[in-house]
This record gives sequence, C-alpha cells and structure tokens, in this order.
Amino acid sequence: MSLTERIGLAALRLVDPETAHGLALRALRSGLAPLPGPVTSPRLATSLAGLDLPNPVGLAAGFDKNAEAVGPLMRAGFGFVEVGAATPRPQPGNPRPRLFRLAQDHAAINRFGFNNDGMQAIAARLARRPAGIPVGLNLGANKDSPNRAADFAEVLRQCGLHVDFATVNVSSPNTERLRDLQGADALAALLDGVMEARAAMEAPVPVFLKIAPDLDAAEEAEIARTAMAAGVDAIVATNTTLARDGLQSPARNEAGGLSGAPLFERSTRILARLRQLTDGALPLIGVGGIGSAEDAYAKIKAGATAVQLYTAMTYKGLSLAARIARRLDALLVRDGHANVAEAVGTGTEDWL
Repeated sequence: MSLTERIGLAALRLVDPETAHGLALRALRSGLAPLPGPVTSPRLATSLAGLDLPNPVGLAAGFDKNAEAVGPLMRAGFGFVEVGAATPRPQPGNPRPRLFRLAQDHAAINRFGFNNDGMQAIAARLARRPAGIPVGLNLGANKDSPNRAADFAEVLRQCGLHVDFATVNVSSPNTERLRDLQGADALAALLDGVMEARAAMEAPVPVFLKIAPDLDAAEEAEIARTAMAAGVDAIVATNTTLARDGLQSPARNEAGGLSGAPLFERSTRILARLRQLTDGALPLIGVGGIGSAEDAYAKIKAGATAVQLYTAMTYKGLSLAARIARRLDALLVRDGHANVAEAVGTGTEDWL
C-alpha cells in the first residue's frame, strides 16, 4: 500500500463510515485512487460460467450500489465487478446510522436495507460503462413490494442488456422477511421468474444465486438442489451473517449483517459443503472475510472458482485487490498449478 493510500485511509477513519464510503467513491470518480488496470497472468486467467476473467478476485456487491464508479473500479485490479443491489423503484433504505466499523475485529455491520437509486437510473449508468472486465448486477426487491419475487425478474429485464451477469440476492438480512425467499418452494418460483426473464433477453447472461451463511445443513442441501434444478450458473457463498460470535468491538451488538474477518471460517465451510453437495458441477464464488491472498487461496481450494471482497478494503485500501491477485499468482507458482482451475477444490475435505 502506498503512503498516499495510507494517509487517505487514515483520513477516512476520522468521519462516520457511510460518509467515508461516499468520499471513497468520489475519490474513485475523481481519479485519486490507485488504478493499475486488471492484474492478470496465464495462471490467474479464469473462466466463470462462460465469463473470461483476467483474475478470480472480484468486487462484491454493496461497494458501488448505484453504479456510480464502474469505470474506475474496472481498472482497480479486479477480475470482475458486481454493483447494486438494484430494486425496481428507488428506496432510501433504513435510517442512519446504518454502517458500523468493528476495527478490533476487522469487520463491519450494516443494515442499509437495499438503499439505491432504482433500476432505471442504474441501468442508464451501466449503459455508459466502458468495455473491459465483466460487470454484474445484484438484483434486489423493494421493501414494500406486493410481489418481491417478481421484482428480481423486473430488474433483470430492465438492466440485463447492460451487464455480463446478474446475482439474485435473497440473502440480505436487512430487508424484513427477505430471507424467507430462500425456502425451496419460494426460491424455485422466484428463480423460474428470473430464468424466464433471462430467456427473453436478446443475449442471455449468467444468473448467480447469493445465499446466507446462517443456514443449517438441510437448508444448504435444499438450496443446492433448487439452484441446480433451476439452471442457476453459480452460487455465491455467502452474504453477511446475523451471528456475533467472539466479537470484541464496541459496536458488536448493532443490528444488521456482519461482514469481514469473523465471517471467514463460517462462509468457507459452507462453500466446501456446497462443493460437496453439487459434486463440483456448479461454479461457486467465495465471499466472506477475505483479507489476503492466503484467504482467497483457501476459498479456492475449498471449492471456489472465483472470490469477492469488500469489507477488508475498509482497513487495507482499494489496492488490496491487485495485491491479492499478484500474491495469488505467486501461490499458484509455489504449488505447481498451471492455472486457478487446477487448485479449485483441492482442499475441500479440510473444511468438512
């Protein structure tokens, strides 16, 4: 990390987290952040559900909710970028404060509640994005929607032309009863609607499903079966957790979803179980607690084709993506892998 980035991070920690986040996005748009371009090598090049990634390190949804800084983010070292979540109509989300740093735990708690500018504004911005690495959109539902399941398909219909993949997000803990849509019957019906919307697209895009980390073994198996039956192209494991085990920070009891380092083991074990449940037939994207190349590599060995990060950048800067990708390349060399795909699932048993 450069001295400039260290100073910038220190300055951002002097203001409240949500204001700091807005300032970080403004710095990106202004060209004040490190933008090395996509980091790649023959070893890092990855195929994910038909998408060609220069490296397997992606940006998770939530960092750029409204697709305001897509161009700069595409040049920040990531192999792919996910924006959103987008809902059909704009909504303000939950009252502030709704984002909390847990510095002692290298974590964060948020209860944003799908605050965003709505699918039309987001689609317009995505339509203007430059060519480059794959960009996807996290699909959400309006809090007061009479038919939340239909909202996901509606956002895909509006925005699908402008993205390379879409992620169905039924796992956020911050919209009341949203996680109820992870039940087998409700999820199957929701995915049927999304897949129908995709089939009607001129150029259909891969559809991913993002799940919660707070499921029991039976629920995990049920979701895996439902996702595969629906024809989902990948599962994203996982979203934030409601668990609060072992936290030290003063804000540890705030309501919302916990992300960051404390989520690493929980999300990685779910990843490994999904690898086993799907018998490696469905690509998995590992999310939760990644703060180093070693963490990313552990997710890959547990079964992830690609990974995503977000919270760790709060503490380690935007340049973390490029640093992880470069170090991951060295780890692949060390272990004699010609590419990322050779390492996927080689350590699944360690997490079961």
